[in-house]
Amino acid sequence: MSIELILTQLQCRVETPERAFELACMGYMQWLGGLPGCASYEAEAVRAWLRAQPFVRTDPAVAVFCGLLDTSLRHPGRALDLTLPRPQRRGGARNRRLLL
Repeated sequence: MSIELILTQLQCRVETPERAFELACMGYMQWLGGLPGCASYEAEAVRAWLRAQPFVRTDPAVAVFCGLLDTSLRHPGRALDLTLPRPQRRGGARNRRLLL
């Protein structure tokens, strides 16, 4: 999955910092899963971080995503805390449209 599409998905209104963290974790996992097997993780992470920088101040989930990339680059041997969101009702399609 391209970094542009992931950033577009992360650019939404979030109600809480916890939700921003959940979205960023899902975005990071999507980005990581979309990397080619022969790609250099460090080069791709730097490229994604640079591409996301214009949106850090306006979109909390993008800021957390950049933080995850930064942490992974600074501490490559340390596992990231990537928690999946707990299942809960969020209002369905109508609520998602309102967040755009």
